[in-house]
Amino acid sequence: MKRLDFLKILALSPFALAAMKLNELETITNGLTETEKMPVLFLGHGSPMNAIEENEFVTGFRNIGKDIPKPTAILVISAHWETKGTFVTAMEKPRTIHDFGGFPQALFNVQYPAPGSSDFAEETKRIIRKTQVGLDDKWGLDHGTWSVVKHLYPKADVPVIQMSIDYMQGGQYHYDLAKELATLRKKGVLIIGSGNMVHNLGMVAWDKLNADSYGYDWAIEANDTMKKYILSDNHQPLINFKSQGKAFDLAIPSPEHYLPLIYTLALKEDKEKITIFNDKAVAGSLTMTSLKID
Repeated sequence: MKRLDFLKILALSPFALAAMKLNELETITNGLTETEKMPVLFLGHGSPMNAIEENEFVTGFRNIGKDIPKPTAILVISAHWETKGTFVTAMEKPRTIHDFGGFPQALFNVQYPAPGSSDFAEETKRIIRKTQVGLDDKWGLDHGTWSVVKHLYPKADVPVIQMSIDYMQGGQYHYDLAKELATLRKKGVLIIGSGNMVHNLGMVAWDKLNADSYGYDWAIEANDTMKKYILSDNHQPLINFKSQGKAFDLAIPSPEHYLPLIYTLALKEDKEKITIFNDKAVAGSLTMTSLKID
């Protein structure tokens, strides 16, 4: 329905308006805000230094951003915000969180002053039925978000909110929760999972940090197996990642960097294609593999 027609309906007598079915009115109002369906991203964010370095991964983030319509808002599920329960940031001016240590001062000087949106946070809270969602006014944007989003939208002119990862819950819970976010894609929202498919900092090959691409056998095995499941839309083994053998156990010693992938995959619809980019191993025990679904 066109906007003019909707305004004419609003001008009807109260009796005529009351005669309309509530679901019809809801369809009309929702239609006014619908947009072309936005893609979904999983970004292997890797080292915080990717925020300020020029490398092939940063180029990959920028290139993928060129193919995406400018969103009305961005929702990020970052590996670096774990909570008991589920929360979304609801402040209008989220702070840039430097949640790391031992890096150059230039990295701590980075600010990403993207606005937040309390209205968008409320909308996200409203559409989720699986759990009670809390509105957070203290967190902000951690480096799982700003270190990659700044390459997609360097002007920081798109509202960004984060959704936390409930560390008490398993893969199936997060997959089901993510599906409830699907309607946001048709409202101009770019949903991003930010983590790493393979992420074992305890086994980093420090002597290989500058190698072009280096992964332990188990890291390559896990990453290749994950990609096989991803490209065949076989999500259940990925949801049940704790039951997939030694390579997966080494690749995912703790789930926080892996679970953002589950959120991304849950939002894939039938016949949507998957583009894999930045598909390299670094320092032996990390992979930068990233996905675009559209």
